[in-house]
Amino acid sequence: MFIKGIVFRIESKDIYILPDNSDEVIRASLRGKFKKDFHLKKDKQYITDIVVVGDRVGFELNKDGTGIIEKIDKRKNYLSRKAPRLKGASYRGERLEQIIASNIDKLIIVASVYDPSFNNKTIDRFLVAAESSSIKPVIVINKIDLDDDNRIKDFASLYSDIGYSTILTSCINMQNIEEVKNLLEGNVSILWGQSGVGKSSLLNLIYPGLNLETGEVSVSTSKGKHTTVTVSMHKINEDTFIVDTPGIREIDPYGIKKEDLSHYFIDFLPFINNCKYNTCTHNHEPLCAVEEAVINGFISEERYDSYLRLLDTIEDDILF
Repeated sequence: MFIKGIVFRIESKDIYILPDNSDEVIRASLRGKFKKDFHLKKDKQYITDIVVVGDRVGFELNKDGTGIIEKIDKRKNYLSRKAPRLKGASYRGERLEQIIASNIDKLIIVASVYDPSFNNKTIDRFLVAAESSSIKPVIVINKIDLDDDNRIKDFASLYSDIGYSTILTSCINMQNIEEVKNLLEGNVSILWGQSGVGKSSLLNLIYPGLNLETGEVSVSTSKGKHTTVTVSMHKINEDTFIVDTPGIREIDPYGIKKEDLSHYFIDFLPFINNCKYNTCTHNHEPLCAVEEAVINGFISEERYDSYLRLLDTIEDDILF
């Protein structure tokens, strides 16, 4: 009978598991059979992660107190992105899939008004990643104390008007910090966003005992400096878990076909079935209902531009 637990952190070849009904983390490794199952011919790897933070696993204890993972449960969902190109890692040069974490209830997408500046194109990429993984997204726009000209109000409305929960926060004046905490309670949540937007600062305010390292924004690039170096999970209470992620500057959703991309833009959904062609990509096809909706102001030009930018690169990871 295996001991059941959840993967809390991965460092190199060491996998740290929190057993059910315990607060003592166990260092473990994978049984060799998994490495064989996840490789192609000639030992060419085709994914970057066999086990990830959030996975439910079954393991056996060794005499020295470490563990050996014997079973990885089926994931209810997982959040991933296109991994950087790795020479010899696949075949024919396809992009690999990098899984960030699994079995997630909520994705908290964190952006900032300035330092770094708000980027709606990045938000839209995160939203596609969430929608395609069946994970509920929430948008948090941080550092609103820097918004002297009230420029962020229109972007907040852009997302709230199409149905996304959007919260404006400040770690300086504590605005809406409690509202974010209420969203996290009772869920497995992952905070994801560009470096420097204040993910760790928000979490430290909500849960002071975490003491997460925070970073500054580079003066030369106006982009955040990476402080979190590995994905890790934190147990807040029996029902609340937080996944803290490395700061990343870009996100490319993985494994989506061009004709399917529009299904992950929720403001497109009322119109896509009215296009002349079932496989319409909403990019210069005749009698496209989505393009007509943009012209008539039912879909914002900002969201449509994000869609077209994603459409250009969305299939460079798919095997045909």
